[in-house]
Amino acid sequence: VVGAVPGEAEPGHVPSKPAVVPPHVQRVQPAVVGIKVRVPLDRPSVFTLGHERWGGGVIFDPAGYALTVSYVLLDAAMIQVSLRDGRVVPAKLVGLDLEHGLGVIKLEGDGPWPSAPLGNSASVGVGEPTATIGVNDENELVVTQGSVQEIRSFAGYWEYLIDRAFVVAPYNPAFGGSPLVNGQGEVIGITSLRLGDRPYVNLAIPIEHFTASRDELLAKGRVLSRRPRPWLGLYTLPAETGVVVAGMSPVGPARQAGFQRGDLIVRINGEGVESQEEFYRRLWRNQVGQEISVVVLRESRFHVIKVRPIDRYDLLRPTGN
Repeated sequence: VVGAVPGEAEPGHVPSKPAVVPPHVQRVQPAVVGIKVRVPLDRPSVFTLGHERWGGGVIFDPAGYALTVSYVLLDAAMIQVSLRDGRVVPAKLVGLDLEHGLGVIKLEGDGPWPSAPLGNSASVGVGEPTATIGVNDENELVVTQGSVQEIRSFAGYWEYLIDRAFVVAPYNPAFGGSPLVNGQGEVIGITSLRLGDRPYVNLAIPIEHFTASRDELLAKGRVLSRRPRPWLGLYTLPAETGVVVAGMSPVGPARQAGFQRGDLIVRINGEGVESQEEFYRRLWRNQVGQEISVVVLRESRFHVIKVRPIDRYDLLRPTGN
């Protein structure tokens, strides 16, 4: 499953420990952290992400603010951060940006904490050299020297679409939340996913998606100036025409509305659906709580399903808890 939290390194993979650490890695390395999370068993995200999670992150502010991927932090009841000097400190959830897949925590205790500079990801082009600095579950650095192979949009099965993302190779097995660094030692992205078959690649979220709303996210816990996206709790996969339902969240309105696994979605509010990206864009034109009409093809018959999408943030634990 492409959105799964990364686990242990694969057998036979030895984390990169170069004899001479490049200067751009040295600049960021002290600020790279491991993040351990525990989630109550009754929380929605346990069904897909588990109740114990491990990911990476990077401190971007000496006050102790660190950036990672949102799926590591969903429903977190306990957050512990491992630093490069061996310290393990508690942290609190500050904010989530589910639209881009990012999350911010704050380390507890007095600083200043080691921090890494954020770069300008908007100027990044295909072929730019990079380093992905991950942390495995033994709190060891896993450094991968690579480059940006592609810049494109990406649609995920969990109602996720990002207009601009970096595809980076070779992949880093400790990808979840790892900072992507340029040759100047600046963070230009947060590595989120492993894609494809061997040889794998990583998907990284450009840092521009964070810096554009950084102040509001830190102050409010989410980007409130952005209109809430209607959420159904559908897991979908692309089909030759339309998208097919692969599953449903146990707490989303789609399950109660009557969707079934294998349904082929062909229309939404009277408009045709040719791709996963098109389905999301048509869905997000609507308002939270506004009834929408979805036409599905099931066993050679068309069915109309009425459903009221919700604001997914309403299902989450309050920030700071």
